[in-house]
Amino acid sequence: MPLAVLAMAFTTFLVVANIIAVKIVSLGRWEVSVSFIAYPLTFLVTDTISEVYGRRTVAIVVWTGFALSLLVVLLTYVGGIIPAASFWEGQGAYDDILGSVPRIVLASMVAYLISQNNDVILFHVIKKVTKDKHLWLRNNGSTMVSQALDSAVFVSIAFAGTVPGGVLWELIYVQYVIKLGIAALDTPLIYALVGFVRRIEGKEAVQA
Repeated sequence: MPLAVLAMAFTTFLVVANIIAVKIVSLGRWEVSVSFIAYPLTFLVTDTISEVYGRRTVAIVVWTGFALSLLVVLLTYVGGIIPAASFWEGQGAYDDILGSVPRIVLASMVAYLISQNNDVILFHVIKKVTKDKHLWLRNNGSTMVSQALDSAVFVSIAFAGTVPGGVLWELIYVQYVIKLGIAALDTPLIYALVGFVRRIEGKEAVQA
């Protein structure tokens, strides 16, 4: 049961992040996609699954999330091309919010696969090196590297050639700093979450 809930939470955070990514917000003098409120939480969930259930299980969750994200894109696209009722005036808003530009979708999916798989691999490398100690180190270490990859890959694919080079680097930097701050703040949460799941499971770990 805990694994099912974690998998659903992961997919929810992922899909929500992809949907709200179209909104750009201002944080002081910086502009950034509002997806930062949801996407970093996917790493908290995958690290929890990695810690309790093992690498193979979290890999299945990551690839399932990828497949479901593609399904969401497909269904929202189909929903957009079906002719609207004559009295409905919301087609423009629908297209603006849900009709993601193919390049943005490609950037999101490529960044997702690279960053999430890197997070899983690095998490278990650090876990092996530290002999299962220092959960905070593998949680923060794997997430910080993975978030850097995610920010660099997404911004590069989505905006390269459309904005000046200086702006491109600024977008990468700002996204990464925000994600880094959220990653640091989730350290107490992963200890609480791992402990909670293990108590429910009634065992130290379920390696699958």
